[in-house]
Amino acid sequence: MERGAAMKERPIPFNGAMVRAVLAGTKTLTRRAKALEYFSRPENDPGGWWCARVSAGVAYMVYKQSPHERAVQCPYGEAGDRLWVREPWRSTADLDKRSGSEIAELCLDAGYSAPWAPIQYEADGARRDWKHTGTPPHDGPPQPGRYRHARFMPRWASRTILEVTRVRVERLQAISYMDALAEGAFDAAAFVGQECTDTGESADELARRLQWPQRAFRALWEQINGAGAWDANPWVWVVEFRRLPPGGPR
Repeated sequence: MERGAAMKERPIPFNGAMVRAVLAGTKTLTRRAKALEYFSRPENDPGGWWCARVSAGVAYMVYKQSPHERAVQCPYGEAGDRLWVREPWRSTADLDKRSGSEIAELCLDAGYSAPWAPIQYEADGARRDWKHTGTPPHDGPPQPGRYRHARFMPRWASRTILEVTRVRVERLQAISYMDALAEGAFDAAAFVGQECTDTGESADELARRLQWPQRAFRALWEQINGAGAWDANPWVWVVEFRRLPPGGPR
């Protein structure tokens, strides 16, 4: 696939459950409604719209049989672009009064070539550079500081970089069984090799028939977006990605 421009990098927020699924390799796509709100409003007849194509990070929406297209730029880029994950985090208690940008300024003023700080990732408790930043002596190990929302994670603190592999557009409830699995909300591994004794079906067959992955994703969507968010059936971006190996560009 040819790219329309040079590779770009953008932030994307993930909650703790999403981060754990990405790290486990069970989440390889995400659905987002940003920038498609117009087509999802009841007064704009969401069911009358359809996506003609997505090309170079732009979705072309058409209303019924109209010859006209409405172009919408994807906020998450196109295939080949990168997304750096913003997730809930903490630093040490002695840095609680400092924002991420202030910490970066302190590092540069101190002569460091790049910003750094002790980081604790809330999703799994993993730590990076977990050491004292002040002058010794120190009374014990550093103490975790205040909780910081994902939206406040700076680029230098991110540990997860994703490469976009494909972008498409569809209604939320159109999610397939395989896509629901790739959203990482359903623990399919727990059912591998099992059989339902009542029906003789394999666990996979039963999960498909009862749409367990879709139900798990619906619950996650409503947990994030509120009650009724699934029934609203908005238009969403389906962003497929692969996680880049740790130790790459920061």
